[in-house]
Amino acid sequence: MGKYIYEQKKWTDFYWDDRVINAVFGEVRLMQGKIIGQMNSLGFSAREEATLTALTLDVVKSSEIEGELLNYEQVRSSIARRLGVNTAGLVPSSRHIEGVVEMMLDATQSYDLPLTEKRLSGWHAALFPTGYSGPYEISVGRYRTEEMQVVSGAMGKEKVHYQAVKPEDVPAEMDKFLGWFKNDSQLDPVIKAAIAHFWFIIIHPFDDGNGRIARAITDMLLARAENSGDRFYSMSGQILIERKRYYEVLQKVQHSTGDITEWLDWFLLCLKNAMIATENTTQKVLKKAEFWKHHELTPVNERQRMMLNKLFDGFEGKLKTSKWAKITKTSTDTALRDIKDLIEKGILKQPEEGGRSSNYELTDI
Repeated sequence: MGKYIYEQKKWTDFYWDDRVINAVFGEVRLMQGKIIGQMNSLGFSAREEATLTALTLDVVKSSEIEGELLNYEQVRSSIARRLGVNTAGLVPSSRHIEGVVEMMLDATQSYDLPLTEKRLSGWHAALFPTGYSGPYEISVGRYRTEEMQVVSGAMGKEKVHYQAVKPEDVPAEMDKFLGWFKNDSQLDPVIKAAIAHFWFIIIHPFDDGNGRIARAITDMLLARAENSGDRFYSMSGQILIERKRYYEVLQKVQHSTGDITEWLDWFLLCLKNAMIATENTTQKVLKKAEFWKHHELTPVNERQRMMLNKLFDGFEGKLKTSKWAKITKTSTDTALRDIKDLIEKGILKQPEEGGRSSNYELTDI
């Protein structure tokens, strides 16, 4: 492979072919408007619910891209607490999850504040509260001072995918990046999000967490593009699905002479797919909102409310009395009473198939 892009003299003078990206760029902008319109027509609580779902996905999937699995319920609870969303059954979350959430919310909720070295260092420190990444001690809250390679494979057979900017060049490169971030107001924020993601990854300024911070910067610029801290789709969720291609395109374009057309094209398509996926989630949120509106005067207890919400949020497997008892930590008798009460109220029903062990599902509104 040829030189890395950053070895070119004026490597940050990126250029691209508008003809290649114009169509998908137009679609993305159109879909953004459509989603915001749909969301604005929702009531406050439904919009809150949609934002909570998108942000939770974003945090969980961004970590999953790095091979780290976070507990969905803990992440959701942490975000709900910080946003002041009133949801039943909040669970305590670990210090690590709190840190990841803190970074994500700072990027999206304070999207119009300047991006500075100090702010990035704060994000980095929030990601690694113990000063360790796994078993390894790392420099936290400051730029790296060591060489950085992205490698894969077993020890002794490593394959180098990328050799990042030299550590002594990182501060100057980051100053340039942050200067552009602050001053370039000519660019459409969606295009800017794509460029910022790529540029940051190329510099790889920290010992670890660069991918997650790049995705947080992306979300920050997408929030600027929409002029709103409400998030309704998860770019990280979509990157995870397209992860193989994500790395392929990054690897290819890191050797370019400054032409980033292929990266922009991939980024915009990925964003479009993220928004298409959201339309499905939105339908679920709308259904749930409609349900609670319909039943706002129906008396339900906390256990019933929790289980009904679980059914709307995508319950795995079939709902049986034993499962109800286990999740709500009650006896099977209480569970059966709860269920029968909801059947009488016309909220749950037993499907036709019957059989020995009963299961239950929501009746259509």
